[in-house]
Amino acid sequence: MPLDIDIARFANLDIKVEDDGVWIVTVNRPDKRNALDIATIEELVSFFSDAPRAGVRAVVLAGAGDHFCAGLDLIEHHDADRSPADFMHVCLRWHEAFNKMEYGGVPVIAALQGAVVGGGLELASAAHIRVMDHTTYFALPEGQRGLFTGGGATIRVADLVGKDRMIDMMLTGRVYQGQEALDLGLAQYFTETPSIDKALEIARRTAENLPLTNFAICSAISHMQNMSAMDAAYAEAVVAGVVNTQPDARSRLADFASKKAARVRRNAD
Repeated sequence: MPLDIDIARFANLDIKVEDDGVWIVTVNRPDKRNALDIATIEELVSFFSDAPRAGVRAVVLAGAGDHFCAGLDLIEHHDADRSPADFMHVCLRWHEAFNKMEYGGVPVIAALQGAVVGGGLELASAAHIRVMDHTTYFALPEGQRGLFTGGGATIRVADLVGKDRMIDMMLTGRVYQGQEALDLGLAQYFTETPSIDKALEIARRTAENLPLTNFAICSAISHMQNMSAMDAAYAEAVVAGVVNTQPDARSRLADFASKKAARVRRNAD
């Protein structure tokens, strides 16, 4: 039986369910530029743990107000005055939340605007697709704050932009925006209109795919990247054996064989 998600229990995430299986999840702390406190992280863990079992076909992840996410809630961090062990466990919960996003098997499309900074960039980098608009800017200001990344930037952001660029961002506070950010891979799409519109368009398109196929794309690929080449080749063959013979795919294959399905064409000039 599908799992029911009680959206009323979320205080820091605003969750809306669309008719086509797309869920819009908005970090709703605009007065804090959607900075991530521990309560918000726990809600992300909870939602993305349940999403694969709740029939969620795709997620649009957004931020309320002018900014996507300004990273770690530094006021909470300062006031909590945590011990090293306490903050290590906070970081592990961040990893839990972002791993649930990346490996959970549900497509996550991030609609980015304004600040995508520090932990906000770590959050965005855990999404499968990122859409930026003309207001979006990216930075890792940990060096200037006396901090170090704790939510996976050394894994995901370094994978996106390269080790050297990430070190530069942290040491100097360098900000990327516009075409330069797009070219680096910090986002895959750029739009002059609000990013939420394009993110919804992409989410609705992905939601039309078969859930098992999306699960493989949004889970298996990340797992295979952590394997040796030989192990990844074996795992890919096993996943393909399961996904490519699923009963729900037969009608789609039949449409292709009978020339009812649209062919892939080059984009119009």
